[in-house]
Amino acid sequence: MPNVLYTAEAHVTGGRGQGHGRTSDGQLDVQLRLPKEMGGAGDGTNPEQLFAVGYAACFEGALGVVARRAKVEVEDAAIDSKVTLTPTGTGGFQLGVELDVSLPRSRMRTSPSSSCAARTRCVPTRTPRAETSRSC
Repeated sequence: MPNVLYTAEAHVTGGRGQGHGRTSDGQLDVQLRLPKEMGGAGDGTNPEQLFAVGYAACFEGALGVVARRAKVEVEDAAIDSKVTLTPTGTGGFQLGVELDVSLPRSRMRTSPSSSCAARTRCVPTRTPRAETSRSC
C-alpha cells in the first residue's frame, strides 16, 4: 500500500452554478458560481479558477525541484496560468492549461526541457485520465 503524504478534504453543495465549497480545515471557503462567459453572474469563484491557481502552484513547486537539482536559484519565479474549458463535441469538455513562467533574475531559462522536467513532477499533469492539452 502506498505511503499517503497528504489528503485534502473538501465539502461542496450546490455544484458549480450556485454552490458553496469549503475545505475541512476551513482555510478555503468559496461561493461557487458560473462565470459570465457561461451564462452566470460571475459573482463567485469557479472550479477552473481554482484549478488554475492549484496547477500553477504545483508547477512552481516542481520547477523549484528541477532548479535545485540543477543548482540554480528560482526564488523569484512567477507563473501566470490560464485554464480553458472547451466542449469536445461529444457531450464532454476538455481542460486546456497554458502557463507563462517568469524567472527574471534566474540563470535558469524556461526552456522546453526545464518546463517538461517540471511537468513530470507536477501531480495534476500525471493524474490518470487527465485530459489537459500540453506539449512535451
